Amino acid sequence: MNRLFVVKKPVNISSNFYLSRIKRKYKEKVAGFSGTLDPFACGCLIVAFGKFPQLFRFLKKAPKTYRATIWLDVKSSSFDIENIDSTLVDNNLFDENYLKSELEKLVGTLEYLPPKYSAKNIDGKRAYEMARDGVSFTMKSITSTIYSVDFINYNHPFISFDIKVSEGSYIRSIAQEFLARIGRVGTLSYLERLNEGNFVFQSEIALNPIEYIDLPKNNYTGTKEWFILGKKLSIEYFEIKIDGKYLIVFDDFFSIIKIVENEPKYVLNRVYFEFHGEI
Repeated sequence: MNRLFVVKKPVNISSNFYLSRIKRKYKEKVAGFSGTLDPFACGCLIVAFGKFPQLFRFLKKAPKTYRATIWLDVKSSSFDIENIDSTLVDNNLFDENYLKSELEKLVGTLEYLPPKYSAKNIDGKRAYEMARDGVSFTMKSITSTIYSVDFINYNHPFISFDIKVSEGSYIRSIAQEFLARIGRVGTLSYLERLNEGNFVFQSEIALNPIEYIDLPKNNYTGTKEWFILGKKLSIEYFEIKIDGKYLIVFDDFFSIIKIVENEPKYVLNRVYFEFHGEI
């Protein structure tokens, strides 16, 4: 079964382990997800069955919005509650307007180091595996775009806010940047992904993939059988002839092609779908 939908991953479970639950629930063997969530985090996780996991690279999954809570005066090597090293007692309270102002200053382009306890690939190994083994290594800085930060509340020692960011951002590290600016130690105690682009949790209803593929549509005036048989395509039958990747939609399947120097080629051919809303 080809199916694209959003699940809500609970806390204290890995994305891979939760996917195995989803596969058993729907009795599907071929499945994948996009955008790993840390075990302590919860929320929006895009899942696909059948041939639809091949669409992940073509889906518009940004910007992403997260709801986060910082726990002040708690130190963690992983910047979350999974590896708490120590707790402090600091009864100095913040002015709420000051916190709002400092959170808003995060908006824009931010360069920072990803957390060592992350899935970043370091010389063929996952960073979190090396960190857990006590291996010494250096993370390379990355750059994220922060589109907005909305303060929710401050109930000492907890600061909660929503943050909208570009793909590939690490909220744990961004929280550490904020803590450095206000001169305080802390860690994330809660993280929920609210959306990835237009993907939001809607009780696992099946989604129409055509609405989420981030490619321009191109009209094909030739015969449908050419795509069914996978025959060589001719540029004269395409309305748009400019180099690029395009979505071609038929009544019961769609294809993705690319045009390079007037030569159209298949990227992903004959993905069949039947969309009837909730399954």
